[in-house]
Amino acid sequence: MQDYDVALKLLLKGSATLTMRELTDTAVAKWLDVELPKVQNLRLDLLGETVDGGLIHVELQSSNDAAMPLRMAEYCLGVFRLLGRFPQQAVLYVGEPQLRMENKLSGANVSFQYRLIDIRTLDGDRLLKSEAVGDNVIAILARLRDHRRAVRKIMGRIAGLAVAEREKALAQLFILAGLRHLGKTVEQEARKMPIRTSILEHDVLGPVFMKGLQEGRQEGRQEGRQEGELTVLRRLIEKRFGALPAWAGDKLAALPVAELEDLSERVLDAKSLEELLR
Repeated sequence: MQDYDVALKLLLKGSATLTMRELTDTAVAKWLDVELPKVQNLRLDLLGETVDGGLIHVELQSSNDAAMPLRMAEYCLGVFRLLGRFPQQAVLYVGEPQLRMENKLSGANVSFQYRLIDIRTLDGDRLLKSEAVGDNVIAILARLRDHRRAVRKIMGRIAGLAVAEREKALAQLFILAGLRHLGKTVEQEARKMPIRTSILEHDVLGPVFMKGLQEGRQEGRQEGRQEGELTVLRRLIEKRFGALPAWAGDKLAALPVAELEDLSERVLDAKSLEELLR
């Protein structure tokens, strides 16, 4: 699963209530964690129960997929099969290329449609005014008059959060900023704030790095420097992108120490595991 996907899900399930209302015209009372049965074992991005007892299904998409209408129809039928109710559906497009997908299927005696929303049509400045930091962070993807000013305002909100919330919000902002090539802007503004962003000082990855470094050095004394560096890097990658797939583990195991050290420095800025190891 891509890192932006995880970050957006957490934000939309969390404090980004204004964003959800913009997308669905309603409020979600609780989120449902379901895996659809049958052929493809589909897992939805977001499925929630609204305050009036209905179902709302939101899919997050960063690329144009010609098969999206078919996927959404399959999701819709899967939810109905599992829960006995049809959900209100929306696809939230967060990609950089122009939106070119269709939002319906039609044929003889068949008509299926869902909402298709380009996040850039949302008013980012309105999201910046929200009291919920989740809305503020998502504003980085929406329509904004001044991106640097917006980043500065978001960083100000994040700086005022409690430590645990600040760590999470900062990591989410870095991830989403990558979808708009604003990583450097975020880093520049972060350096002006009482928030440290180097990999050794980062609130989220710093402790993981140091713990992995200690254990890596200990193992390195026993099994060699390369094994120690590999232990450090694996920990960082798993914290950043989740479980390490077999292909990535094999590739890392074959790298020399110098390249492992270089990857350890670049893991914070990479948008995906594929980009890091390409």
